[in-house]
Amino acid sequence: MNKLSLTCVAFSVAATSVAANDYRPAMENFLSSSVQTWAEDDILLQAIRSQNAMTGGYDQARIDALDQAWRAEVGSTETPTITPVLNNAASDFLRDQVASSGGRITEVFVMDGHGLNVAASDVTSDFWQGDESKFTETHGVGVGAVHYGDVEFDESSQTYQAQISMTITDPESGQPIGAITIGVDAESLM
Repeated sequence: MNKLSLTCVAFSVAATSVAANDYRPAMENFLSSSVQTWAEDDILLQAIRSQNAMTGGYDQARIDALDQAWRAEVGSTETPTITPVLNNAASDFLRDQVASSGGRITEVFVMDGHGLNVAASDVTSDFWQGDESKFTETHGVGVGAVHYGDVEFDESSQTYQAQISMTITDPESGQPIGAITIGVDAESLM
């Protein structure tokens, strides 16, 4: 991205709130043409199922403790909470999607039935997404739900991006089992 383009994106985001509606047609097109072909790949479904089996009984206190541990580990050398999420086959698959996107995808992460990270292309700023729109307006709504976020500066990816989130549905049961969030470079949506 050249400096003029980055400056224009930064100025437009800073000067006004860039609502998802402004980019929604481009986001919908990107979702249907690029993301939906791989967002419910078996490797992701298996990772979500496996984590749901492990975290299904977690209460809010345990979720909060895990989230606090994750936040404390961001930027540290010792990362026992973060490492299992980043070092698994599903995360490798997500990194492949980022790499093959030609710069359009800035980050992608998958959540379980509580909104806890299962796999991620990069470290996220927190572990629990369950209290955020990317989860409450997808998994919390049910099968087929999609949430289009506003264009914002994302601390974890250090880019202006819009997030597209959608419910992940188990094809065997027809039930929502998790969610996925894809960060899309704002310039690629123009």
